[in-house]
Amino acid sequence: MRDIENIKDIQLLVDSFYSKIRNDEQLGHIFNNIIKDRWPEHLEKMYRFWQTILLDDQTYFGSPFVPHAKMPVDKTHFEQWIKLFSETVDENFVGKKAEQAKWQGQRMADMFHYKIEYIKNSSTTPLQ
Repeated sequence: MRDIENIKDIQLLVDSFYSKIRNDEQLGHIFNNIIKDRWPEHLEKMYRFWQTILLDDQTYFGSPFVPHAKMPVDKTHFEQWIKLFSETVDENFVGKKAEQAKWQGQRMADMFHYKIEYIKNSSTTPLQ
């Protein structure tokens, strides 16, 4: 195995990961109900996001949290998400970028979970 080096590697990571998500007993119905028939569009956005994060190639522009703000998820969902993500990285890659991907995934899961819980327990409206 080798490290994450190019867009083809990003596509392999994203496609493999979301294949697991779509078929996961705990997460599949949530993602499939939200994304519906827009999976190709979602995957393209995820390619750009991870390309920006891991390859320092600025192709993603936007606020990644906003679409997730009202998802019906809790800590167990985020634990499963990061388990599947780290598993997918480890099945396909090894190296500095692979470790960065897992670290970044954990960081995002923690941040999204914190923000979603804050919104659920707050009377304020999230920023758009």
